Amino acid sequence: MTAPADLKPRFNLKTFLLSGDGWPYLLVPFIPVAIALELVHAGATPIFVAAALGVIPTAALMGRSTEELAARSGPGIGGFLNVTFGNFPELVIALFALNEGLQEVVKASVVGSILGNILLVMGAAMLAGGLRRDRQRFDRTAANVQSLMLLLAAVALVMPAIFELVAGAGLPRPADEALDFPADLDRLSVGVSVILLTTYAAGLWFSLRTHRDLFNPSHDEEDHGGEPWSVRRAVTMLAIAGVAVGVMSEILVGSITEASENLGLSPFFVGIIVVAIVGNAAEHWVAIYFAMRDKMDLAVNIAIGSSAQIALFVAPVLVLLSFVVGPFPMALVFNGFEIGAIFLAILVANQVTQEGESTWFEGLQLLAVYAVLGLIFYFVT
Repeated sequence: MTAPADLKPRFNLKTFLLSGDGWPYLLVPFIPVAIALELVHAGATPIFVAAALGVIPTAALMGRSTEELAARSGPGIGGFLNVTFGNFPELVIALFALNEGLQEVVKASVVGSILGNILLVMGAAMLAGGLRRDRQRFDRTAANVQSLMLLLAAVALVMPAIFELVAGAGLPRPADEALDFPADLDRLSVGVSVILLTTYAAGLWFSLRTHRDLFNPSHDEEDHGGEPWSVRRAVTMLAIAGVAVGVMSEILVGSITEASENLGLSPFFVGIIVVAIVGNAAEHWVAIYFAMRDKMDLAVNIAIGSSAQIALFVAPVLVLLSFVVGPFPMALVFNGFEIGAIFLAILVANQVTQEGESTWFEGLQLLAVYAVLGLIFYFVT
């Protein structure tokens, strides 16, 4: 029986824009602002700020489009779409940075995304979700599997740097923008990247087929407002979001170096903190949004799963693409601050997820670790 038209829920734009799903679209005006500032050759700082804010709604639109497609394509293909497009904005930003010859900024943004998801996102989710609750519970097995996968990926990412430290000229400095490493290190990076991608493919099979229930906990569908999107609309919105992400990323990357100087920040700090937060902003809020509704399974899976995807998929793909994009290949050699931060953050994540429950104080501690790392990165020159 069909409900009368006047009884159907109506879409309220104001309510949607002020909701957890809608707030990123309040930043849409920054997209034309960034383009206009770029066309009139305004200062690098306002261009960078406008482009950074303009990335957020494009990432949110891409996430919404992917969710709508996933809902209509079944759990297998839907999960594949989610993991494929989940970090697409960061990948596009990194590709433009590679093309500009900013390899060290790219590696900093990769590390920053891993740290941001583990410490900032999971910390904020645990803090926000635990303020009104004694404790929150999540699936310990699923969290431990992803944490272990992330730890193993970190080992693979760090070993080329140890190889260079022992047998080469030493690690890059945070102040470097790009370093052309010897050919043997490039070949080593390619081998490690292939292994990481193979592990990533196996992880997809594990989470989407053989142990799908473990990584897809049941939950009530979230109301995005309005009618569900058709496949055509979802594909159209995904294409528009992809183009917008590309335009904003090109403008953002083109202003990084000069803007960082004007703001008194190092390109290293901009890459590891600012770019990483901007590229993940919409996804970050989703994790906090679920945690506030006592759905910590989803929040933890988003935080740790996104970090694992960066380490297992985005980083190796960037290494392989660097052979055709940019002046020379990007080797998987991180500086000492990045190596230390990766291992410490992952060890903290493993410890926090061991018991399958969280409190607001654990979230506060994760945020404190992120603040300490951010403070150190700020003073690095």
